[in-house]
Amino acid sequence: MASEVEKKAVFNAESAKDVVKQLRDSFVAGKTKSYEWRRTQLKAMLKMMEENEPQIVAALRDDLSKPELESSIYEVAMLKNSCRLALKELKHWMMPEKAKTSLTTFPSSAEIVSEPLGVVLVISAWNYPLLLSLDPVVGAIAAGNAIVLKPSEIAPATASLLVKLVANYLDSSCIKVVEGAVPETSALLEQKWDKIFYTGNGRVARIVMAAAAKHLTPVVLELGGKSPVIVDSSINLQVATRRIIAGKWGCNNGQACISPDYIITTKDYALKLVDSFKCELERFYGKNPLESKDLSRIVNSNHFARLSKLLDEDNVSSKIIHGGERDKTNLMITPTILLDVPQDSLIMNEEIFGPLLPIITVDKVEDSFDVINSSGTKPLAAYLFTNNKKLKEKFVATVSAGGLVVNDTTVHLAEHTLPFGGVGDSGMGAYHGIFTFDAFSHKKPVLYRSFAGDAFLRYPPYTKDKLRLLQALLAGSILGIIRALLGWS
Repeated sequence: MASEVEKKAVFNAESAKDVVKQLRDSFVAGKTKSYEWRRTQLKAMLKMMEENEPQIVAALRDDLSKPELESSIYEVAMLKNSCRLALKELKHWMMPEKAKTSLTTFPSSAEIVSEPLGVVLVISAWNYPLLLSLDPVVGAIAAGNAIVLKPSEIAPATASLLVKLVANYLDSSCIKVVEGAVPETSALLEQKWDKIFYTGNGRVARIVMAAAAKHLTPVVLELGGKSPVIVDSSINLQVATRRIIAGKWGCNNGQACISPDYIITTKDYALKLVDSFKCELERFYGKNPLESKDLSRIVNSNHFARLSKLLDEDNVSSKIIHGGERDKTNLMITPTILLDVPQDSLIMNEEIFGPLLPIITVDKVEDSFDVINSSGTKPLAAYLFTNNKKLKEKFVATVSAGGLVVNDTTVHLAEHTLPFGGVGDSGMGAYHGIFTFDAFSHKKPVLYRSFAGDAFLRYPPYTKDKLRLLQALLAGSILGIIRALLGWS
């Protein structure tokens, strides 16, 4: 144990430099570029998930008291699906894409080649410490890169397990895991990478982006924000309530980047919505949710104190209409609903990332769009429950967010055909499915020509006739080309 602590303590900028050099040597040697290597690593990761699911579930229980169903479905099963999809589509993804050419380069052909970027860094988050660590790695492997993964120290059991599993199952000359906290992350950020993929909060994202800028390194930033839920009255209220609960408390007890952050509904409908929440929450988590085994705990005492501060603020604590119970020893907060909290309160001006759900009321449901757009930031997700076609259309046209879902919450995450990512303050870049492959690839354009059809027009001496003909060629105008060849102005 002492030697392990000592080894971690000496991981500095020089150590990080050595790691990057080892991986770059492997990449330059072409080890990661072949279809066979990529396929072998993806199959090994799938095997790693299948053979170690009980240990993974146990680690997630240690870190977050995460229910087995959430761990098995939302982390392990979703990661397996990513591996299976990549294995199924890998040849297609790697295949050059044919591109059209124009008269300007006739005769010619062209293609777009997906080229691996090189050596990439993945920095993951604590709330889904398996999925958010390895899902980007799946795409980075499929794209042919060498990779360093830095898991979050706030989920130490999962981080330690990742170190062990990746070393045992994957190619350690091309894929490495670095454990540690701020010093280790800082040492890694000092190095030159070909891409950095960061999942977390906006404060750290600015540090990551500043470090990347020194080397002109591109970044993907998967962040968060205050994801709103608009609830219209023309709905199946029970189904809507259950889907909001599943997306809020059923996703790591609200500790998810796309969890509903607050609800907007009309003054006339608010109390009916609250009654439905009370009924369904008791059905799901019992009369004493503090004893429920189906709710994750708050990750640590710092986050517990942060959430408590949101609840205890003047003019907010009196707005609690359901829940609010806390167990500091076990880091548990029950599902909590607040009604009509002040817009200038802390809970309405920072991402909640926990089991607290404020409800804001408006006169007309259409006023919800103004509430969202007046915040000045763009959320990672936005949700609408309605049967009104015009309201759906206005929602899609008016609300700018990383992703939108109508009549459900969070489920867009499971669709690999949809890019997942933020906009503005909620992030930049996207991934999932082919979009992860693309995030870790350079789309290299290639134009092929023969020695036939050499155009004298490009060469001096330049004349007005050449100018007219070149202008017509670039414009793609057959009539213009004929006029130029005939000498007509």
